[in-house]
Amino acid sequence: MTNSLKRTICACACALGVAAAPGTVSAQSNTESGWVTTWSASPQPIWEGNFPLPTLLPFNLWQQTLRQPLRISLGGKSFRIVLSNEYGHDPLPVDGVSVAVSTGGGAIDLSTHHAVTFSGQGAFVIPAGAPMVSDPVPMEVASLSELAVSMHFSRPTEIRTFHWDGQETSYLAPGDQTGAAEMTDAAELPTRIFLSDILVEANPEVRGVVAYGDSITDGAASGPDLNARWPDFLAEALVGSNVAVVNAGISGARLLHSKMGENALARFDRDVLSRPNIRTVVLLMGINDISWPGQAFAPDDPFLTLDALKAAYAQLSARARMNGIRLVVGTLTPFKDALSGSPLEGYYSPERDRLRQELNSWIRSSDLFDAVVDLDRLVADPDDPDRIRADLQADHLHLSPEGNRVVAAAMSPDVLFGEDAAK
Repeated sequence: MTNSLKRTICACACALGVAAAPGTVSAQSNTESGWVTTWSASPQPIWEGNFPLPTLLPFNLWQQTLRQPLRISLGGKSFRIVLSNEYGHDPLPVDGVSVAVSTGGGAIDLSTHHAVTFSGQGAFVIPAGAPMVSDPVPMEVASLSELAVSMHFSRPTEIRTFHWDGQETSYLAPGDQTGAAEMTDAAELPTRIFLSDILVEANPEVRGVVAYGDSITDGAASGPDLNARWPDFLAEALVGSNVAVVNAGISGARLLHSKMGENALARFDRDVLSRPNIRTVVLLMGINDISWPGQAFAPDDPFLTLDALKAAYAQLSARARMNGIRLVVGTLTPFKDALSGSPLEGYYSPERDRLRQELNSWIRSSDLFDAVVDLDRLVADPDDPDRIRADLQADHLHLSPEGNRVVAAAMSPDVLFGEDAAK
């Protein structure tokens, strides 16, 4: 392809907010099975008290039942549950797990209640640092089904693996209430604890999309219990296309440094490459790398250079392509006035925004990606492009539900799957 033709294609695509990258290989399924991850809450390690945000966790779990509602993306004829003790220092004893259709809040439909076994055992121990995958649950679930996973802990159990920004209320109640239609004396929690994945057994031609990002992908400020994150809206749009959408966003995530979750390069294998039947990863990350250094989140971290950020993107591109996975990248959205007037004042500055714009300019012109979605231009205020448009923003950094709808709409099948869009 000549350079002039390449520029013409990119110019036409950019007019639609999407830039296609030539010379890429179509992603192929990385497994023969029809199993695919249909829901996820990426595991994070807890942090120490010198970090400005609280973990929002109970001290421990002891003679209690934890019930965690969730909404899957793609349905299937059976499913598996994955628990994680990835950051635990000790083995994690679990005395019982069950699953049922959620009927709202902490309530379940008892006619759908199933006890869940792990390697044939109802009570089991997860080794330190390990996940544990359940046996298939013989229950057909429709796409966008609301489920609730209940876990019983009889012994004092330390929490070291969790997902901070759950955007879905969980419930913690005394005793063994795994089989209760409605929990009594339950406390509400905003976090996910130990629960990391749901996989469904779907059509063998199933395709998975991983939304790999930070708090904008994780759904911060979109509202609890609303399923109003942009990957939620994308799942709704693709519900009839045999596509599972996995949200691997972590609030506070960064490309190159760890704190609120491992850095993007460190968790890429776990959250993207190791998942069955993933065809595409959508990367939207980097704003925290730009804004944390020298501010309350990371007062001692040095400011990053454009070259350092470009190198991180190049690494993720190389690893995706070596595994036959299509990489779609979103430009970083505006953030003027983000966290202004809060203890985290200084998250935004003109200097930081210049680096964001330099990075976005490079993303638009790079040939490292299979497609680019220009989210910056898509959600920017036309009268002040350094800000998110008023009706699309929640707090000058994160998107409103309507903003998330706009982002999801930009992730068309052509963008996500390229030449394979019609399959």
